[in-house]
Amino acid sequence: MAAATILHGDFALSMATFLPGISATVWINGCNADTLVPIYYKDICVPPLIVIPIERASGNFMFIMSEADRNWQSAYYAKLACDRLKAHGKSNYELVRYEKAGHFIEVAYMPFCLANFHGVANHVVYFGGEPKAHSEAQLDAWKRILNFFKKHLAATNHNWKSML
Repeated sequence: MAAATILHGDFALSMATFLPGISATVWINGCNADTLVPIYYKDICVPPLIVIPIERASGNFMFIMSEADRNWQSAYYAKLACDRLKAHGKSNYELVRYEKAGHFIEVAYMPFCLANFHGVANHVVYFGGEPKAHSEAQLDAWKRILNFFKKHLAATNHNWKSML
């Protein structure tokens, strides 16, 4: 059985590393560590980790990062993840860079969000990016994500062409 993850970065990497059957993971402007709380799934507990050992994962990764992300050090964390896989002889990943996009790379045609109130931080957070470049990145990323999943997942019951 093939499964895909596209979630909060650290959570997606933990799922791909520790759960069986995850064959494709898309990570967008995230982190490669889970430093806040343990992750529980059935009888599995993944404690907070300084670095998630993604080299254990058997699936494929797509790392999408924005170089103008002002909320998170996405470019740094994406490079660390790719370097870790490469150091372990892995080639099951691809890195997609968007030079002028901000933090929230979402599905195509979502509005650009420069800043917003962050409930956990309890203040306004600046996400960065330039509106036009960010919107173009979302369009491009959506196509890349769909093609990545199409390539790495069993698509027998899906009509992928209707999604493109």
